[in-house]
Amino acid sequence: MVLLFHVFVAAHIVGGATGLVIFWIPVLARKGAAHHRKWGRYFAYSMIWTGTAATGMGLCSLMEPLATHPKLTDVALIRGLFGWMMLYLAILTIGLAWHGLATIRNKANHRANRHWLNVALQVVTIVAALNCALQGWLIGQTLMMGVALVGLASASVYLYFIYTPQPPKGEFIMQHMQALLGAGISVYTAFLAFGAVRLMPSQAFNTTLWAIPTVVGVSIMIYYRAQHVMQQMRQRGRNAGAKTAV
Repeated sequence: MVLLFHVFVAAHIVGGATGLVIFWIPVLARKGAAHHRKWGRYFAYSMIWTGTAATGMGLCSLMEPLATHPKLTDVALIRGLFGWMMLYLAILTIGLAWHGLATIRNKANHRANRHWLNVALQVVTIVAALNCALQGWLIGQTLMMGVALVGLASASVYLYFIYTPQPPKGEFIMQHMQALLGAGISVYTAFLAFGAVRLMPSQAFNTTLWAIPTVVGVSIMIYYRAQHVMQQMRQRGRNAGAKTAV
């Protein structure tokens, strides 16, 4: 089990490090350009890889907490943070990356977003988030409860979009952008949360440190949402002007 855990850790580091670096390329590249599409796909694939490896890490930590984390002695804390929360963040990351890819691929066929895997990932994210919050409450870790709110909110929003018969025009772009930015927030949060234990032990449970990726990511989301709304308003204005001219 320990050997398997270290294999998952190595795979997780490779995928996570790749995602941490290339995340900014599609974010900063011109939307719709070849670089944006190519590196955006690479980022999404790296997140699915990272989330899959993290799932294995979380399961190993739940089954053999002390063997997988020999420097720690609190079994409840290990299972909570490195087991249940790791598992939740892994599922959340996979679900976000998958939804981000699906929405852009299905832009001409919204009903295709209701593919069973896309729906299942959002439902499992909600279940994992509720469990993370419960486990955090049981061991007195408010961070786990706070982090769980992100998954509950995002999965609920994506399920609402998936089952909306006719979403607003262009909403698939926002869903695509928000989901992949969310995956970026998830991987950076996981890096600071779990990486800090090894790199900066004294800051391992610093709530300000954990909040940085969310603040940056949500700010970028708000910026692009505002741009999208302004673009729609300009388009409606042009359409109204064209009708008046006729």
